[in-house]
Amino acid sequence: MIAVAASLVAASSVLLAQSRPTPARATTSTAPPWETGTFSILAYDPATGEIGGAVQSRVFAVGNGVLWAEAGVGAAATQAVVDVSYGPQALELLKQGHTPEQIVKEVWARDPDARKDWPKEGRQFAVIDAKGNVYAYTGPKAPDSASHKFCTAANAKCTAQGNTLAHPAVVDSMVAFFERTPGHLSFRLLAALEGGQLAGGDRRGQQSAAMVIVKKDAGVWLHNDTVLRLQVDDSPEPIKELRRLVEKAASQRRPPR
Repeated sequence: MIAVAASLVAASSVLLAQSRPTPARATTSTAPPWETGTFSILAYDPATGEIGGAVQSRVFAVGNGVLWAEAGVGAAATQAVVDVSYGPQALELLKQGHTPEQIVKEVWARDPDARKDWPKEGRQFAVIDAKGNVYAYTGPKAPDSASHKFCTAANAKCTAQGNTLAHPAVVDSMVAFFERTPGHLSFRLLAALEGGQLAGGDRRGQQSAAMVIVKKDAGVWLHNDTVLRLQVDDSPEPIKELRRLVEKAASQRRPPR
């Protein structure tokens, strides 16, 4: 399975906490164990068959927990009051022929909701299949201006979602930038992040960003389905750095076989 995300967002937060001491503070059982927040986009390019996603957040190494993708199968984003297991569950159900809508509803319904301080009503979860069909869920307890929006333009297959946003229009801006940007899927995903940031982005600021694009045997090496996999884990301007990497990759991209 080609996937972005190998560990819980909790692990990233713990590592960050260990690197710089913080004053002790009182906690309660109703407070989440760490801050949440993200804006992301999943998309499919019907011209190339590529599937991908991109994400930005004011957390360290956001790419470790949000984006999941597999060539010929689809992609998922799991964020807000995040349960990272939603990602591999989505990919497995896509392989079984379930639709994105069925997957989002099924995975959420069977969530045991074991952490009452991390409730499943706060999850944000999106899925896209290998034909560009999309579905997303934004729970009523997802934090601060949380929302999602699907692409509607004829040349666009995408879903954008965000939480802990400076403004509800962030996801609208993401979709608009994606729909109006020409070129390779990497530049369209990047434009969506830039559009989201221009609309206010994560209300806490910026720190990390990531992108993944997959297609069967479309990578540089043999039997490599990864067209692009990029992470900016800690930067004052992660989207700007992601653009540099996307442009670098484009300058070295080989013509499709």
